[in-house]
Amino acid sequence: MTRKVVVAGVGMVPFKKPGTSETYDLMGAEAARAALADARVPYESVQQAYACFVYGDSTAGQRALYHVGMTGLPIFNVNNNCSTGSTGLFLARQAIEAGAIDVALVLGFEQMNPGALGSYFNDRPLPSELFLAQCERLGVPQDIPPALRIFGGAGMEHMKRFDTPLASFAKIRAKASRHAANNPLAVFRKVVTAEDVLADQVMWPGVMTRLMACPPTCGAAAAVLCSEDYARRHGLDTRVWIAAQALTTDRTESLTGDDLRYVAGYGMSQEAANQVYEASGIGPKDVQVIELHDCFAHNELITYEALGLCPEGGAAKFIDDGDNTYGGRHVVNPSGGLLSKGHPLGATGLAQCTELVQQLRGTAGARQVENARVALQHNVGIGGACVVTMYRN
Repeated sequence: MTRKVVVAGVGMVPFKKPGTSETYDLMGAEAARAALADARVPYESVQQAYACFVYGDSTAGQRALYHVGMTGLPIFNVNNNCSTGSTGLFLARQAIEAGAIDVALVLGFEQMNPGALGSYFNDRPLPSELFLAQCERLGVPQDIPPALRIFGGAGMEHMKRFDTPLASFAKIRAKASRHAANNPLAVFRKVVTAEDVLADQVMWPGVMTRLMACPPTCGAAAAVLCSEDYARRHGLDTRVWIAAQALTTDRTESLTGDDLRYVAGYGMSQEAANQVYEASGIGPKDVQVIELHDCFAHNELITYEALGLCPEGGAAKFIDDGDNTYGGRHVVNPSGGLLSKGHPLGATGLAQCTELVQQLRGTAGARQVENARVALQHNVGIGGACVVTMYRN
């Protein structure tokens, strides 16, 4: 990195169930205003904006940001599946680091429908078909929703290879609920036990219950990024900065190998994390707080290993030792994660950023991780892309 990029401000709106939220443009505008106010940056000073969403028409970003102002600035509409919000962060950070601009606004929003994810373009090849074909080739049942096949298949692979018990996934979901109980912006704040999770509706016998999957959610979040020089000249908050960042896509093993974890992004996550560790000079053992992509409890478990938080095959012990929560080696998803906070696709990466910035500032309230100085963000989308970001204070 050539110029230090700071996260000067963050903001988000409470996540809600489909049908109970404002429309995407109003949520997006509210989150953008919150981030600008937190940064103490007027919208007129923003030089580029990145609007991140998956389910929306072209220029939906303009529709949201025109509520905030109409200044003629470049607005980029970004879609990279579930890693969309972090992809926007990646692009904004690159532009600032390269010296093209000094100030960027990154906004993510999603107005979702109830039920499993679907496609609106069924008259052409779907990107996910390649991954679902690999699932079928490796023996995943075809009578369950597509996302469950991909992420449940990854969990099934881990169970097969390492004798991981189903209870490990249930413990992850229970942990998420305990964390979300302290997050007023989370859509689900009810605490559940691992026993509750195991007793819930079965979605895939022996592999998944309903509570192990994140809910469709509506919401918005935003961040203001700027160069350190600009921030200092204008008296902005420079405490939190991006130490390293990587964006990776699939290699051939995702579609031709014999390991279902790679279909769910394990390889992309591992490669992005290793790039970030090398670029920052910071290893996983030095990270206190992590927001990772737990769209299913199964993905959180395999991501522990992809990020190097524990050895391959060591996730069940990592969980049982309490090293994924307060009092352990790392606090993973203090926000409640996607499982409890919710997963409005385009907003998720920005919501993760918001949580980690608050943690590094020491302003996370009842969720605060003691002495948090180094934070890691992981956001993955099938199809595919993975963004890993290291933040420091």
